[in-house]
Amino acid sequence: MKEIKIKKKKSIVKKLLIKLNRFFGFEIIDQSNYSIDSLDKYGYENLSKEGVHSITLPLGKLEINRPVKSLHIILRSCASVKMLTQSKDRIFSKEKYEYSIRTLNSLVKSLNYSKKIFNNIGIKLTIIDHNSEKNVIQKYKQILNNQFFDYEIVNLEFEKYKSSIDNINQQNKTVTENQKSNMANIKQSLNLAKNSDDLIYFVEDDYLHKDNSIEEMIYTYEKLSTLFNDELFLCPIDYPYLYMEPNKTNILIGNSHHWRRIDQTLCTFLTSSQMINKHFNQLVSMCEKEHYPFEKPLHEIYKKEYCFSPIPSLAVHFTNINSIYGISPNVNLDKLWKENE
Repeated sequence: MKEIKIKKKKSIVKKLLIKLNRFFGFEIIDQSNYSIDSLDKYGYENLSKEGVHSITLPLGKLEINRPVKSLHIILRSCASVKMLTQSKDRIFSKEKYEYSIRTLNSLVKSLNYSKKIFNNIGIKLTIIDHNSEKNVIQKYKQILNNQFFDYEIVNLEFEKYKSSIDNINQQNKTVTENQKSNMANIKQSLNLAKNSDDLIYFVEDDYLHKDNSIEEMIYTYEKLSTLFNDELFLCPIDYPYLYMEPNKTNILIGNSHHWRRIDQTLCTFLTSSQMINKHFNQLVSMCEKEHYPFEKPLHEIYKKEYCFSPIPSLAVHFTNINSIYGISPNVNLDKLWKENE
């Protein structure tokens, strides 16, 4: 049944009272129905305003001094490779392109879900693709056609970056061609991100996103970077391997999710161009020498910078069900999969 909201006409006295309270930084909450007349919203709705303030009941209002100007999503695509480092099937046992297409579709859906907040925030989506079939690229274009944001699909310049990759990794093993293409794609992404205006979201093509994922990351970035007066990293995935040890952490409230401080991620994360340029050499080292673990340079950065992930997860890494680096706990995977066909 459709919910019907009844807007009551405000009296002159009530309007004056609202203005007076707002002057002193307060909002009036009607406890009888949990409505906030001054905002024409209920307390369970999104009360924050991008770039202006963050409101969490009953914690109050935080004025934002670090507004997000733009978001550049860089999707690393390789729909022809089943799994990067193993031969096991992914959950639902589909061909790799199915995950790649659903990843893009979930990102586009998430952007459209929060379209209203992008009036003042520039959006661009870049796909860096390596060896995907023509029909997959055509499907990408169909999903992106007539969207409200700019996009581009570029080819990975594999030969350009391949020569800078060591053939032997930290475990004294030969680096595979698939891993080299992954490292090359990350390096091309980092070079592209250096010149981005503000936030960059690096994402791999097997991560399906919930509808509110982009909105929550933007609001949370503004809120936490304002609180800390510093740039930071956000990882939208609640990885199972983060629960393997009873590590101490910090729990903060974002916009509609709790976020906890972490010191490890894979290579899907959001940060600012300031952070990219500050740690560029360390980030690029992932693309020149295969470390063990692969993301070791990232983990070293997180010892010096803030990094947070949400509870529950905003996106899910659709890899093998037994992988501790994959399926997030307490998420309806079948629903998320079907919603992004």
